Amino acid sequence: MEMESIECVSSTDGIEDEEIHLSHHQFSSTKTHNIIPSGIAPTSVHELLECPVCTNSMYPPIHQCHNGHTLCSTCKTRVHNRCPTCRQELGDIRCLALEKVAESLELPCKYFSLGCPEIFPYYSKLKHEALCNFRPYNCPYAGSECSVTGDIPYLVAHLRDDHKVDMHTGCTFNHRYVKSNPREVENATWMLTVFHCFGQYFCLHFEAFQLGVAPVYMAFLRFMGDETEARNYSYSLEVGGNGRKLIWEGTPRSVRDSHRKVRDSHDGLIIQRNMALFLSGGDRKELKLRVTGRIWKEQQNPEGGVCIPNLCS
Repeated sequence: MEMESIECVSSTDGIEDEEIHLSHHQFSSTKTHNIIPSGIAPTSVHELLECPVCTNSMYPPIHQCHNGHTLCSTCKTRVHNRCPTCRQELGDIRCLALEKVAESLELPCKYFSLGCPEIFPYYSKLKHEALCNFRPYNCPYAGSECSVTGDIPYLVAHLRDDHKVDMHTGCTFNHRYVKSNPREVENATWMLTVFHCFGQYFCLHFEAFQLGVAPVYMAFLRFMGDETEARNYSYSLEVGGNGRKLIWEGTPRSVRDSHRKVRDSHDGLIIQRNMALFLSGGDRKELKLRVTGRIWKEQQNPEGGVCIPNLCS
């Protein structure tokens, strides 16, 4: 999905509307942030469990040739049944001794340097790492296929410096999304906006796409952190005009969920294009949607167990 050249007008409390002309942004960044630790220096046993072809850790079935050279099952299909070390035919010999050795090992999570304190049996480690809370996050920018990963502070700086997104402080917002010839737009993404409040970061998305055969606009919020933390917050979105108003309230989704996954689950404020043009007023030839909203933190009442919203002052 390409970023459209779309004018966005934003304002915060006490500040008059300021027009911001957004330029065309198309990123295909392949830069990665080297936050995955090299790990603890491998012992000779750990080196034996490293596949010589892909260099990943080997898991059963571990294969070997007649000369004892090993490789993982995935790479066995890629080398056309020839040992990559001695070029002899591999056959179907399992290295049961090495599989047994692996069962006896306990290793730290590969995200140890990012703060994960866990130690796992060799065969459980991979499953944990796929869901580890300390694993790096993907860049939440929706207008391109950006492959940058990192922790939250790194990604905030990346969004600001590389993607040039709008950065705001505060838990209320008032945006005006403008586009001429909106009937010609089938798929478009407006510039991402990042909000900093309650010591956390939130991403506001707004875009146009086809929902079945109907063109729609959708706004939603994502939390820059894990899902368990995201549940501590709520947000509302409101769009109105011509004496009509649409309101959405929900919990922000974690950036662990991809932008496309959130969009395709319809978890946000969805506005049919005809309704959006009606709310814009005028002759319906230009989109002028004002979206306001706020973010609040849910606080647990120690006496009654009821959540009390903690609003920004």
